[in-house]
Amino acid sequence: MEDNMTFAINWGDLTPEQFLTEYWQKKPLLIKSALPGFQGTIEADELAGLAMEQEIESRIVAQDEQQQWQVSHGPFESFEQFGEQNWTLLVQAVNNWSRQTNDLISLIDFIPRWRIDDVMVSFSTPNGGVGPHLDQYDVFILQGKGKRRWQVGLPDTTLATQLPHPDLKQVSDFTPIIDEITEAGDLLYIPPNHPHNGVSIENSLNFSIGFQAPSSQDLWSGFADQLIDNNIGEQRFGDQQRQTTNEPEILASDDIAALKSFMLAEVNNEQLFPQFIARYLTQSHHALELLIPMEPFTDEQVAGFTEDDSIQFLPVSGIKALICDQPDKNLFINGDKFQLTDETEELGKLLAGSAPLTTKQAKSFMDSLKNNQLLTRVLNKGYWYID
Repeated sequence: MEDNMTFAINWGDLTPEQFLTEYWQKKPLLIKSALPGFQGTIEADELAGLAMEQEIESRIVAQDEQQQWQVSHGPFESFEQFGEQNWTLLVQAVNNWSRQTNDLISLIDFIPRWRIDDVMVSFSTPNGGVGPHLDQYDVFILQGKGKRRWQVGLPDTTLATQLPHPDLKQVSDFTPIIDEITEAGDLLYIPPNHPHNGVSIENSLNFSIGFQAPSSQDLWSGFADQLIDNNIGEQRFGDQQRQTTNEPEILASDDIAALKSFMLAEVNNEQLFPQFIARYLTQSHHALELLIPMEPFTDEQVAGFTEDDSIQFLPVSGIKALICDQPDKNLFINGDKFQLTDETEELGKLLAGSAPLTTKQAKSFMDSLKNNQLLTRVLNKGYWYID
């Protein structure tokens, strides 16, 4: 079992409050020696091993001898054919498979956990990179081993989109406002739509904490799916107060407003929407290593486990969890809802925090049948496991 780690940013003269006021979604920031002594949470050979797994999303972006961009998608069987320079291996959601990598999320505990998507890790050989590009979401990039040159610019509507390969979207050259060499422990923050380009100077590891930024289209689509799946919103539009019109060919503003209000009624439903959004935001976009027991645990078995001081109750790495208190208090894990009461609220908060539980902690809740049942349900879903 990997030990859990707690990371903290060495802000220097800055504070998290100042960062949110001055930089968050406004301008990029490089913090030198943000994590003094940091070398990484996973080795390059371990990352390569993950890229060989079918269920884990990975790709290699490379430039050939003619400076043409190439993209290869995993799983990979070997890496020898790529040579010793000009390529980058990128592996998505490494935090779902590496607990210490998942612990990097604690760096930004001043922002709600639901905003975070995953931690992508990249290994780059000399001159490796993915070219100048934009992201539609915020990202913190932590330098592990090695050095990398980063250039970051400001949003620029004149930048041209370029597709040097069908699987690779880049932008034209931009004027950087940050042009620095990052070393182990340096932390770079890049807001959405800021062009950036990172080129490795030597073999290097980068850890990118990417944020969840659903589009309005995504949310409407997900909400519509919930209405359909639960047979909600089947009522028809009505207009009992209809008045006569002299212009039947006109779609009147009053009718537009009435139809808009009709559509928004479900979104404004305080019983429905909070539950939907909590489910939506805790669903993982990447594969998880769920540990569902071969035979479901009973409440009695789980209570018995708390008598063994040698074990821990652990969350699956990368699991998304939160508590939503509208219209009533519920714990959501990976899109599943677990109703909470005053009796189970404290345990629910610990589970939502995704921190390991010692047997002593777990045992303190076992006098309550409801707490026993909650822990049993979470274990049987495979979201937590016993180690």
